[in-house]
Amino acid sequence: MLFQVIDKKNNCPEIFYDGKIIEYKNHNELTKTWSYVPHLKKTKVECANLYCSGKTPEEVCPDHLRQEWTEVSKKMKSFLKSFITAKISLDEFCTFNMIPEKFLLEFFHVKNKITDHVLKTYEKPKNYDFLYDLDRVLTSISGRRLNIDEKAFEKLFETYGAHRKLVRLSESGNRLVYNLFGTKTGRLTTKSNSFPILTLKSNYKNLILPNNDWFLELDFNSAELRTLLSLAGHDQPDEDIHMWNIENIFKNNLIRREEAKTKIFAWLYNSSSRLPEAEKIYDREKIKNEYFDGSVVKTLFDREIPADNHHSLNYIIQSTTADLLLKQMIKIHDFLENKKSYIAFCVHDSIVIDLSIEDRNDLQELLSIFRDTELGKFKVNAKVGHNYGELRKLNV
Repeated sequence: MLFQVIDKKNNCPEIFYDGKIIEYKNHNELTKTWSYVPHLKKTKVECANLYCSGKTPEEVCPDHLRQEWTEVSKKMKSFLKSFITAKISLDEFCTFNMIPEKFLLEFFHVKNKITDHVLKTYEKPKNYDFLYDLDRVLTSISGRRLNIDEKAFEKLFETYGAHRKLVRLSESGNRLVYNLFGTKTGRLTTKSNSFPILTLKSNYKNLILPNNDWFLELDFNSAELRTLLSLAGHDQPDEDIHMWNIENIFKNNLIRREEAKTKIFAWLYNSSSRLPEAEKIYDREKIKNEYFDGSVVKTLFDREIPADNHHSLNYIIQSTTADLLLKQMIKIHDFLENKKSYIAFCVHDSIVIDLSIEDRNDLQELLSIFRDTELGKFKVNAKVGHNYGELRKLNV
């Protein structure tokens, strides 16, 4: 049965169900809604926004509901705008207590109709379960505020050069709001109202402090090369992959690591480049033939991406690597459930954990979970620090 959560905040339990507003409980009959909300926790339901790749109700509203939806959504926006004008904190009060019940019944009745339309007319994504779990984790992240060093922030803000760059930070409310469908390959982006963690300048990173005791950053050693190696059918080396390449591809101990790294990536992402020694091991053509049909890339993790020959290998590697990292993030999130530590954010090929000292004995388990991927055991780099800008290597 269709239902809608009226307010995403955990302390606001009201939902719209069967034409009424009732308190949310784990009803077995609640099976379909517009999008994931914290009330659902690990309960699996059908979320319409995942069926339509994150489009808004406005974008997928059928013609016969267009006028109704336009009217109720316009009125809803007016209510929300009035709260902002009156400086009423939407974080502190439940929507149900501030908007007339008669209007809420009308609004969510139409939203139910749009939800039903999408679930009946759009095909369920092959990777739906993964998208659902990822949305669950990203919703948890967006529900927490980043801890910003206010004194350091104000000092930077006083300078003219930093002023414009910091305006967006101050307007974000210190919240991270990721866009699950921001790229075709599955790499995350952030929404316009989010703290811009993915594009944050290095000199601003030390503004971000943990809410617990430390930040623990985990990332894979050369994730994309390791993905390619696994897709080509090889086991993962325990050592740094660029040093492994020196020994197994270049077979020249005089070549430096940075030079080896430059050469391998110059070959990897240039389809016209030739490096026979690398091709024997990484086998780009074999991988393209397996995951690219000439017009669509179909990854190991059930993503389908329209592509031409020139971009196909890039999409295979980047999409597979992105999903691999996000799958590990879901595992870490679930492991930390009911603990004080939690995932603060993810940035490209890394996740950052806000780590409590009381969970320090879980460090080896966290590393093990992150390392153990569906493509083999990836070498993990770990860093710790008391702010995001000053992380030091952790030898584990």
